Amino acid sequence: MEKVEKIILGIDPGTTIMGYGIIRVKGKSEVEMIEMGALHLSKYSDHALKLKKIYDRCVQLIETHNPDVMAVEAPFFGKNVQSMLKLGRAQGVAFAAALSLDLTIAEYAPRKIKKSITGSGAASKEQVAGMVQRTLKLRDEDMPKQLDATDGIAVALCHHYQLSSPTMQSGGTGWKAFIKDNPSRVKR
Repeated sequence: MEKVEKIILGIDPGTTIMGYGIIRVKGKSEVEMIEMGALHLSKYSDHALKLKKIYDRCVQLIETHNPDVMAVEAPFFGKNVQSMLKLGRAQGVAFAAALSLDLTIAEYAPRKIKKSITGSGAASKEQVAGMVQRTLKLRDEDMPKQLDATDGIAVALCHHYQLSSPTMQSGGTGWKAFIKDNPSRVKR
């Protein structure tokens, strides 16, 4: 039987830092990182220019890696309405970049991403980064200084897990199901 390969682009949108990660999935479980990084936008004071930079970087990543799908973290509901609007615009620009190149989009809530990566929807960025590192067998020196990049990879991994695990698709049934479905991600 021929191995199926899928490339997934994960985006953690933001108007200060946009994290991104690209993974290649071979078969049902062989996953490798292609690229991860962060687009730093704090040096730009004009919000419209930040959105253009997000759009341009997303288009460049899509054209370079030709992913099958772009998975994006949905904005979380916070108390600051202005921050929510800016985050929503950043996500919308990433969507526009994907749509302009006929790329399928998947969207995941932050808690769903954390739960699919660590087993806990309340996991910290550091816990997510640690699990990403273990899952992809990354050396310490290959880990980014900014956790937005590992958040981007986590979004891509979340999409992969949603496609490959009926238990995760239904929201999971606890740690026993997580361990059974993810033996390579659990240290014994």
